[in-house]
Amino acid sequence: MEREQLRAESTLVVTVKSSSEYHDDVTDGIETLERGDTVDSTPTLSFTSYDDLMETLTPRVLDLIEAIRREEPPSINETARVVDRDVKNVHEELSRLAQLGIIFFEEDGQCKRPVVWFDELVITLPFDPEAGDTASAAP
Repeated sequence: MEREQLRAESTLVVTVKSSSEYHDDVTDGIETLERGDTVDSTPTLSFTSYDDLMETLTPRVLDLIEAIRREEPPSINETARVVDRDVKNVHEELSRLAQLGIIFFEEDGQCKRPVVWFDELVITLPFDPEAGDTASAAP
């Protein structure tokens, strides 16, 4: 199957919600949809706070996602080589990203190839009119 056929959507939207807007049914501070589920036809991740977002989508993780998208490495070992990092640490990061639905693993014989579901990652943050700030970014 071609990689383009595997991709569900071209954009993943990541939102941060204030605690007053968030419900108590969130596990570990992160609410995710199952792979393939969408809100308004766009896969979505939601975090309870900016800190939760920043702890999950660190610059190293964003670099890893971009390397997978750009290089399309055939295995976890090759992914670690591409980003010049320890295989064990990369495997742990990839496992966390897979739990969130940001990537998935395609089985290829004995290898697991990480695949990114989207072409663009859009991060939106709530607007605080008293602070006069808002943030929306597409890394």
